[in-house]
Amino acid sequence: MANILKYFGISKSTPAPSPASEEADFADFAGAPDPLPASVPPVAAVTGTAQALPTSTTEVTFTKWYKVWERTSPSDFYQEAVVLPFIIIVVGLHVWGRRKNRRIAKGWLKAHGPALEQEYAVVGFEGRKPPAIDDVQSSGLAKAMTTDQDAVSDNILKEKTAQEFITYATGRQNVAFLDIKLSLFKRYNPLTFILELVLSFFLESVRAPVERMEATAYTFDGREKDLVPSRSKQDQESPESRFKGMQSAYDGFVWAVVHKECMRRLRDDRYDLSLTSTKDHAKLPVWATVMSESAEITDLLLTPDLIKAVASAGDDFEYLIITDQPLDKPVKLNEATPRKRLSISLRLPTSESDYSATYAVFAYFLRLPDALAHTAHFRSEVQRKLRGTREEELRKLRKADEGEKAEERKLDSDRRKKEQRDSRLKGMSAEEQRKFLEREREKGNKKQEKKMSRKA
Repeated sequence: MANILKYFGISKSTPAPSPASEEADFADFAGAPDPLPASVPPVAAVTGTAQALPTSTTEVTFTKWYKVWERTSPSDFYQEAVVLPFIIIVVGLHVWGRRKNRRIAKGWLKAHGPALEQEYAVVGFEGRKPPAIDDVQSSGLAKAMTTDQDAVSDNILKEKTAQEFITYATGRQNVAFLDIKLSLFKRYNPLTFILELVLSFFLESVRAPVERMEATAYTFDGREKDLVPSRSKQDQESPESRFKGMQSAYDGFVWAVVHKECMRRLRDDRYDLSLTSTKDHAKLPVWATVMSESAEITDLLLTPDLIKAVASAGDDFEYLIITDQPLDKPVKLNEATPRKRLSISLRLPTSESDYSATYAVFAYFLRLPDALAHTAHFRSEVQRKLRGTREEELRKLRKADEGEKAEERKLDSDRRKKEQRDSRLKGMSAEEQRKFLEREREKGNKKQEKKMSRKA
């Protein structure tokens, strides 16, 4: 023990034992040498012992939290390596499809925008911006306006969805406004596009996807003072003087030139075309036909320019319709109010920039309201026939409306009678109620017997 204390620098002096104080029992051990202490390693060796000792666990290396390459291995990302390519493909197809549709829409606008700018004062939802002052001072007002008309803005078309683009035009004589819609393929979603294409071969209710342009022009029909706002106090006081000499009204009728492949679909979808009769015309191509209410209307509207334009469009032409009746069959009288308009539908060509085939019929459609305002005034016999068809439809609506009102009145009368009967039964005693119900039963039996005897 003394050696241990000496090793740590602790020394203690102890008095030597006197022989007299030793007990006699331990005399045999008096000459035995003191035992040597176990050797104790140095402190440095003691502290390093834990690191030198062998262990059964694997060695763990601690690194910084951001050193991912030291904490992971490629085997940890097998699932992501399988899923990530599909995500990249889906996102890539979606981006490509949207850009492709935008490019097609801009190509259509580039080909037809100048015609729209020429026919209408305002094209697009933002309106036409006036020329800058510097342009007017440098080149003159007329040239600046011409330059502004030639430049077609990309903001004319509005992307309603990834496959549908719309635009609007107004500011033209005889036409209140024009709506145009471009319907394109779902290129951003190839699975849906392929599914619709496959189902269209097996199901008639599913139509094959088609890229088309649909335009509808709503005519004034003599109602300029009701539709065009007044800008000055003088115009408000005398609205008739603003449109004096303008004759935009024409007789109401339904007439169409349609592709025979679309004829059945149009008859099923549109109520107005159900009022017409179909007849082929010798001057039209074999794949086109006329749907008209009168042969005189066909002779007036089927001009050589229209025949040439329809033949030039070929299979890209779907229909050109002039109507004053609603698309859906009216069920009430207020839904049968005439609203004159012109509609055209053209398929978009496979080439993004080649619209030469359909441009002629589209330009003819833009100028057609002027021809209607000048020439669509028929003889009294034709007008009588057109008026008779519409009065017959109105008569059916009135009859149906009167039947609904009569049924409502009957239900209301039955309800009041039932309330009176219930109130009478509440004020009766049990015996009076029994007699009252027996009389009702007897009356019902007598009415039933009379009905049976009448049938016999």
